[in-house]
Amino acid sequence: MKKTQSKQKQHPSPKTLFLSCHSGISGNLFVGALLDAGLSEIAFREMVAALPISGYTLQFEKVIKNGIAATYFDVTLDPNEKQPHRHLADIVKIIETAQLSDTTKTRSISVFTQLAEAEAKVHGTTLEKIHFHEVGGVDAIIDIVGTVFGLEQLGIETIIAGNIRTGSGFVNCAHGTIPVPAPATVELLAGIPYLHGNIEKELLTPTGAALLTTLCDRFGDRPEKFITETTAYGAGAWNLEIPNVLRAELGSSQQNEPSLTLLEANIDDCTPQILAYTTEQLLKTGALDVWQTPIFMKKGRSAQKLSILTSSLLKAKLETIIFKETTTIGIRNTTVTRTIADRREETVNTPWGSIRVKISSTNGNTCTITPEYDDCTALAEANKIQLKEVIATARQQAQALI
Repeated sequence: MKKTQSKQKQHPSPKTLFLSCHSGISGNLFVGALLDAGLSEIAFREMVAALPISGYTLQFEKVIKNGIAATYFDVTLDPNEKQPHRHLADIVKIIETAQLSDTTKTRSISVFTQLAEAEAKVHGTTLEKIHFHEVGGVDAIIDIVGTVFGLEQLGIETIIAGNIRTGSGFVNCAHGTIPVPAPATVELLAGIPYLHGNIEKELLTPTGAALLTTLCDRFGDRPEKFITETTAYGAGAWNLEIPNVLRAELGSSQQNEPSLTLLEANIDDCTPQILAYTTEQLLKTGALDVWQTPIFMKKGRSAQKLSILTSSLLKAKLETIIFKETTTIGIRNTTVTRTIADRREETVNTPWGSIRVKISSTNGNTCTITPEYDDCTALAEANKIQLKEVIATARQQAQALI
């Protein structure tokens, strides 16, 4: 049996990404930084090819911005192929039908959902009726899904963003001339520290803001105990008086994880189907974990305790979903901390195909080896063999990588 390590660059665990957004952030800047950090161009092209979209070409280029070497990425649209104005449901269908991991699908849909909610609020309409203009095109879909894919491929566990500049002035869009930052960007940045800066350009786009607010774990200065292992730069198209780059530092942080919020609701008059749907919506919106616990309430009624672990930034948004989708009239919230094991992902070869494996460790000692369930079930079904045999083989192969 041949054992193969992951094709991506190996980084120390836990993997933390610190983004310095002094020149803003957009989807193509984020993708460029991940490519510069070691994301495989071949793997990225294969991912994009899996999306049921057309009318584009991909551009990858090494450039120099104010003396800094960076990777420029862009999506060029075919002028002869008209791109439709898509609704959120159209984009969700594109993502869900693609051959992508569940993690990439869920997080990509979460980014677009955040974006849709901001646009709907700005334009005074509903989530179902809002249709995307610039951010619904093929280029935005590739930028968002590509960013989420790249983070998963590089094994990024934690994302921190600081030095956020939005730019200033005005920009033309489908609705006419609007101020910078765009109204949707301002909605997305609620609760997050940022500055306009003195550059009269739209440095922070709605797409970039949605990526930050959905994917980042916290915002602020570079962590005191953060240790940089790799520094990468994604380049923008403009030549400015400042380096038009997004700096991404990959490394590890010895700081304790920030406090999280635990939301809980006791529910005794809601169907299992509704609770299952609510769980799905909470996870799509960015909850770290959602679970149910059987309990007994007053008068001996059987009930469920719905528990949600989340960052404080998403507390209000998740509470809105709970009140909207379930029958509860009250939600408890508690500030909690957690201890997490260091994790990394490897890929091993088995006689039936490749399987992704998550390896967890504490204090340098391996504690668990977990083959990816979806990979194992797919190979078991395709080869008509026992699932437990596939899992055991994958674990054995991963053991040799420790």
